[in-house]
Amino acid sequence: MRLSLLTRWSALVGTLLTVGIVIALALDHYLPGRPLLVLGVCLLCVVPLSVITIRAQLRPIVSLYRALAGTVTSYRDGDFSFSLHWPHDDELSELVAAHNALGEVLREQRLNLVQRELLLDTMVQNTPVAMLLVADAGPIVYANVAARHMLGAGRKLEGHRLDALLESAKAPLRDAVARGGDGLFTIGEGDEEEVFHLARRRFHLNGRRHELLLLRQLTLELRRQEVQTWKKVIRVISHELNNSLAPLASLAHSGTELVRRGQTERLPQILATIEERTRHLEGFILGYARFAKLPAPRLTPHAWPAFVAGLAGQATFRLEGTLPPETAAFDAAQLQQALLNLLKNAHESGSPADAVALEIRRAQDTVRIEVRDRGPGMSDAVLTNALVPFYSTKRSGTGLGLALAREIAEAHGGRITLANRDGGGLAVTLLLPAERRADTT
Repeated sequence: MRLSLLTRWSALVGTLLTVGIVIALALDHYLPGRPLLVLGVCLLCVVPLSVITIRAQLRPIVSLYRALAGTVTSYRDGDFSFSLHWPHDDELSELVAAHNALGEVLREQRLNLVQRELLLDTMVQNTPVAMLLVADAGPIVYANVAARHMLGAGRKLEGHRLDALLESAKAPLRDAVARGGDGLFTIGEGDEEEVFHLARRRFHLNGRRHELLLLRQLTLELRRQEVQTWKKVIRVISHELNNSLAPLASLAHSGTELVRRGQTERLPQILATIEERTRHLEGFILGYARFAKLPAPRLTPHAWPAFVAGLAGQATFRLEGTLPPETAAFDAAQLQQALLNLLKNAHESGSPADAVALEIRRAQDTVRIEVRDRGPGMSDAVLTNALVPFYSTKRSGTGLGLALAREIAEAHGGRITLANRDGGGLAVTLLLPAERRADTT
């Protein structure tokens, strides 16, 4: 039978009042005419009885409140193993049940969290990527197995300072960390050469700045990619050479036969065709040579109006917008070559000549150079592979125009993006850093 706290305490107060009235009536019967004495004796009997009864009733409730406070403290400290019991069927039993249910939920969440942490730690510890978490003050907070083998010969690195560990590391690794930012570096020479990629990210953890360093070995992946690239290069060059040399051999044989027969009237046409195919083959080979031998850009300050005027003398386009008034540091010859390739592609896309546009504008710390056309645009597959060297959808294309523009943009610390335009056409955007220090040599 369920008795609420209100019912129990009402019954208790009513019982105590009844006892007091009975005692008062009994005393008044035996001591008539003496009301003060009756009141004093009645209070002397009822008050101690009430105090003892109420304390007896409150003692388990007070104990329950203390237990609740204790379990809340345990929850705060991460200990969710406690549960409470209340023998009565009242409102406090509902509170205890809710408290125990909360503890069960917290225990399950803690168990799931521990399992996830174990899984994450197992994955992190067994990944081939060396991971280092360094506090802003210098000590290493966390290091996985790969990082221990790379920097500490398998020993734990937590608590050590990164700069102290790097003193005994190989020079390329020290230089890569000292440069800051992401990048590639090489350790060893010849067959023992190992290529690594360093990635760095900064963030706040528990109110303190931390830096995460990721060192990934790329040697095998780069070698596999290098083999695939060479295979593709060989296939493209072989295909182009066969397409040019087979007609040349046939034309040379035809010319020899005509000379032998004394029929020389067709020789000029045959020689012109041989010259045209030879020049095409020469241009094909020079295109590969330029891509393979692209030097590091020499950054010198240039004004955009003068640069665009020089570009307009070599290609047809419509200038849109207002040129940035600030000068920019870049390699004029390389950037001009990249834009000429993009403008050439725009005209060859089938776009009307007056729809090929160039826009140069500055957006915060970036210069956006955009070449737009109104051709058919690109499919998703072509957009995905358009910047890959040697990829081309043109019958006589080398697949080097966009790849060379990408190489030039990245050499300047920028990047290139391609996107189809609303209403048809393609927009190719070169994003270059606005603030670049010019070469002083």
